[in-house]
Amino acid sequence: MDVKRYFRGPVMWIVLAVLAVVVLMQVVGSSGGYKTVDTGEVVQAINENKVESAKLTTGDEQTIKVQLKDGVKVKDSSKIQASYIGDQGVTIASTLQDKFQNKQIPDGYTVSPSKQNPFVSILLSLLPFVLIVVVFLFLMNQMQGGGSRVMQFGKSKAKLITKDTPKTTFSDVAGSEEAVEELHEIKEFLQEPAKFQAVGAKIPKGVLLYGPPGTGKTLLARAVAGEAGVPFYSISGSDFVEMFVGVGASRVRDLFEQAKANAPAIVFVDEIDAVGRHRGAGLGGGHDEREQTLNQLLVEMDGFDVKGGVILIAATNRPDILDPALLRPGRFDRQIAVDRPDMQGRLEILKVHQKGKPVAPDVDLSAVARRTPGMTGADLANVLNEAALLTARSDQKLIDNHMLDEAIDRVVAGPQKRTRIMSDKEKKITAYHEGGHALVAAASRTPTRSTRSRSSPEAVPSATPWSCRTRTGTPPRATRCWTSSPTCWAVARRRSSSSTTRPPVRPTTSRRPREWPARWSRSTA
Repeated sequence: MDVKRYFRGPVMWIVLAVLAVVVLMQVVGSSGGYKTVDTGEVVQAINENKVESAKLTTGDEQTIKVQLKDGVKVKDSSKIQASYIGDQGVTIASTLQDKFQNKQIPDGYTVSPSKQNPFVSILLSLLPFVLIVVVFLFLMNQMQGGGSRVMQFGKSKAKLITKDTPKTTFSDVAGSEEAVEELHEIKEFLQEPAKFQAVGAKIPKGVLLYGPPGTGKTLLARAVAGEAGVPFYSISGSDFVEMFVGVGASRVRDLFEQAKANAPAIVFVDEIDAVGRHRGAGLGGGHDEREQTLNQLLVEMDGFDVKGGVILIAATNRPDILDPALLRPGRFDRQIAVDRPDMQGRLEILKVHQKGKPVAPDVDLSAVARRTPGMTGADLANVLNEAALLTARSDQKLIDNHMLDEAIDRVVAGPQKRTRIMSDKEKKITAYHEGGHALVAAASRTPTRSTRSRSSPEAVPSATPWSCRTRTGTPPRATRCWTSSPTCWAVARRRSSSSTTRPPVRPTTSRRPREWPARWSRSTA
């Protein structure tokens, strides 16, 4: 809770006003030194001629106050008071009259109706107006401040990353060395702008991170926030658009006003395709709310001061649907591709996610990296997490190779369907099928080799052959096609030789070798 904001709010003023009224009532309504006792004790003191003077108040108050004679005390007090009810006042007044006539009350007595204190009367008359003013000010404050309050649709929802926020640095990023190098230069732009301005270099106005999901685009942005040491505003593209027309453009203006006021600063927009989609695709035309938001974003990016020190970083999985005006130089000067990591990148990512997990000494992460081609950083993190869950489920202390193999199978093909029963014939056919893949892959002169085959039923395929590359790099397309053809043809040959019924071959398996020569001949023509 923001303590300063709480003390500045109207609630604090209301509490102080109530306390002031209570204190005033206590001061005004003080007893004046009279001690409250029972009514019978006051009447007894009057009957025993112990009273020096008396004051009887009628009306709403209905009290009797007496001053005792010298040396007389009731409950250690010479001034006592009591309340009475209804006809008791008439009886007390009659008794006081008799005692006064007999000169038994030296200073006499008075009977007066109750009177309201003038301060209380003024306070009660002003109280309704005070309440109206307080409520009005409270409503005005609600409309003018606070992100979730009324009439605050036009305020930016960006989150400011402060020093107290846990930091992510470039050391937490692996598998994207080129992107880290580019973003590290952005950090230097902000920290030492004079170094680049001295040679006529201009600070990039925008950096676009694009690539498949799970490759670490948002992680890179968090690393920039942790490394730059400048105000970092983070917002999602969907936060700009609301059902009210003009709200998105207003939020864009408010966001960049905040960033310019705290320059140098970084603004990160995640999933910018939610607001930066190609214009003219919808039915709203120029009056469409999303297009108004995009137009305002284009103006803000192109209107930056050269030395303003505000950089926009955006991330998207769909750069192909972004508006061309958004992608041109001068707005997004740098477009950094964050692709799936290669084998070395996967190894570095596995080392990062291995931290804090007990791994058996015989586990070779490089072998795991070779077995996971095409996986992103999120996939690899999921593999290690699944391995840890399987280890805990089996009450083991260390993550071993078996758990990693099982985790890869679960991530790629889903968990095993233990309730799915395969007949012996189906198991035999599946074993021959996958054995054909593994045998020919091991014998062929290809940069891949078969590591293992699995015929147990998973959620997606009925069997899974595993092969991994023995060396990095991408072979020529023709070489890859011709060397892969024997592997596919071997499936049909192996299955036909093991069965007299000639079961059908998987369509994708038999179709590939027939299609590849035709495709290659067209590509070389």
